[in-house]
Amino acid sequence: MPKEFTKEQFWKLYEGLPRELKDALFAEETGNNIFAVCEKNDIGDNLKDVVDYVGQVLIGVLPPEDFQQALEKEVKLKKDAAKKIAQEINRFVFFPVKESLATLYKIESVSPAKLTMPIQEKMETKSAATEMEKETPSRQPEKDTYREAIE
Repeated sequence: MPKEFTKEQFWKLYEGLPRELKDALFAEETGNNIFAVCEKNDIGDNLKDVVDYVGQVLIGVLPPEDFQQALEKEVKLKKDAAKKIAQEINRFVFFPVKESLATLYKIESVSPAKLTMPIQEKMETKSAATEMEKETPSRQPEKDTYREAIE
């Protein structure tokens, strides 16, 4: 897990980021949120390290799911403190840009139905959906008579 980057490496990574992550990386709100979480959890001494690891997540080198582990191992925080801080950083910093992070890390979102549905049932559902697609003729969208024209 790289901790230090050269300026060239950083800017090369930065240029490939979606606009939302670029904005979040240098946003005052992001800094304020990290500061507030560190102060609330009484780890102000480790603020710089936490900021570094948040930056690594936003720049694309540390997957969000490894953030807590990095706080434990690299910043040397106790497990419960690291968990609490990771949850709060996740909520206030990573959650607002979760779609961009998902794209960056190629994270596939899984619906609750997919988690609980048995494999056989998934297979049957998939084949039934395929059959329905074959049977349903494609239609051109009709003019919506209920919509009013915008002037």
